[in-house]
Amino acid sequence: MRQHVFSGSPYEPMFGISRAVRVGPHVYVTATAPIGTDGKTVGVGNAEAQARRVFEIISKALSEVGAAMDDVVRARTFLTDIADWKAVGKVHGEVFAKARPASLFVEVNRFIDPDWLVEIEVEAIVEDAP
Repeated sequence: MRQHVFSGSPYEPMFGISRAVRVGPHVYVTATAPIGTDGKTVGVGNAEAQARRVFEIISKALSEVGAAMDDVVRARTFLTDIADWKAVGKVHGEVFAKARPASLFVEVNRFIDPDWLVEIEVEAIVEDAP
């Protein structure tokens, strides 16, 4: 069985993507940007605030398919300025203090919206598959 989660991002229908997909015990959350409920970028100029918003969106998507942040086994963090790794890493460390997923921090040239400083994607495995 395949479950899809949609967060309301305008890019989901435009690109034909889901925020998250669960197939059996595997959950994949696509690269997630710091978009607020109003559709605007959260924390413009502040990578730490953006990371916090991104993890809020990811956590909500995971919960909608019966997973949690503690189920995450892999995280990929994309930054437009690698110098932000400490600020974003601080948030990452708080969120994943228990899960300790295999992780990557990498610098990219830019995102769709120039105000986005960070995007994060995760994969989770849920032990009790539906």
